[in-house]
Amino acid sequence: MNRGLTDFARRWVLPFTDPRQIASIALLPKFFGEMKRYRSMAKGESVAWQDMYPCLSDRVTRTPLDPHYFYQGGWLARRLAVTKPQLHVDIGSSVTMLSVLSAGLPIIFLDYRPLTLPLPGLHCVGGTATRLPFPDDRIPSLSSLHVIEHIGLGRYGDLLDPQGSRRAAGELARVLRPGGHLFLSVPVGRERVCFNAHRVHAPCTIQSFVPGLRLESFSLIDDAGRFRDQVPVEAADDLEYGCGLFEFVKARA
Repeated sequence: MNRGLTDFARRWVLPFTDPRQIASIALLPKFFGEMKRYRSMAKGESVAWQDMYPCLSDRVTRTPLDPHYFYQGGWLARRLAVTKPQLHVDIGSSVTMLSVLSAGLPIIFLDYRPLTLPLPGLHCVGGTATRLPFPDDRIPSLSSLHVIEHIGLGRYGDLLDPQGSRRAAGELARVLRPGGHLFLSVPVGRERVCFNAHRVHAPCTIQSFVPGLRLESFSLIDDAGRFRDQVPVEAADDLEYGCGLFEFVKARA
């Protein structure tokens, strides 16, 4: 298939084979009507069929976002501004968030599916959360946001392991330096396994995964998508699918 046909399929065929986008087909008459009007207005400007790229589901009244990812990135950035580490290590979090954070401090990013795009300040390595390639008690500042709840469910090609979340949390605790900070986020609420997407844990369960760490602070995003900073862990007791933001510190010897 030549480049032109590939681009045409990407813009005109693939979007309408996505079940989430099928309903947008109903918006095509409006698209064609606006295209015709725009052509009549664009004197001397080429509006060729082969270059059209219909985006039919973006016309909404509010900016679409996932509150968990929106708030957790802001939470981590603000905590790092307070702790001021010389180096930060992240395990599997949002690369979009990390690309921004790496402008302010050096970051090592580890993921099961290694990131291959170069960016100054961001060093990427491959590895698994249940066998981190770092020595004991070495990392001064560590994060893993919305990650360990997936470990062991096979969603990303990893091995099935019912203890995946516990093992990953234990590895994070193992490599953290005494006095170091671990920033961890997971879905919190009614405990369950939503195979093969994720698990949901009670905050006390997460604390039991890292017995050698002290909970420095706890924040959350509730079921309504509201951010609640520095609250007791009991604030998550009645949640169905919130996001717990844990800041742990490892005890010094």
